[in-house]
Amino acid sequence: MCGREIIKAKVHEYASMFDVLNVPDLIPNYNVAPTHMVPVVRMKAEEKTREMVLLKWGLIPSWAKDPAIGSRMINARADTVAEKPAFRHAFRRRRCLMLTDGFYEWQRTNGKRKQPYFIGMKDESPFAFAGLWERWGDDPFSEQIESCALITTDANDIVRPGP
Repeated sequence: MCGREIIKAKVHEYASMFDVLNVPDLIPNYNVAPTHMVPVVRMKAEEKTREMVLLKWGLIPSWAKDPAIGSRMINARADTVAEKPAFRHAFRRRRCLMLTDGFYEWQRTNGKRKQPYFIGMKDESPFAFAGLWERWGDDPFSEQIESCALITTDANDIVRPGP
């Protein structure tokens, strides 16, 4: 489960890697948390091209009464994403790539203490998580928020904690 990540703001690398022309202004952040704005690559449906935009991390379903629900919807499990009411509409229609330079996982040590471990590419290149995005507030007279969640699955042998 990913709850923190880093964005080094390698704008030209992101643009080249994901074949996008317009890249939003990015500021390096070594403690990106849920509810922060994160870079996402998605399809521009009307033009059938990719775009990079900043979305709020924490998916707010279109049917939500309160946008605060998004702070609890940061990750969607791959094995249930198609069925969960909060994610299934976005899974069918609004997929994206959430860009990152690495993320943190925590492991319990000495009972209650948690130790963070950084996980990233050996060559420090950026990569992407599979993700979903949604637009909340379709009323033209109210605030519109575009938000996202990343899709998680069980850890593989490379990142799984040892015995």
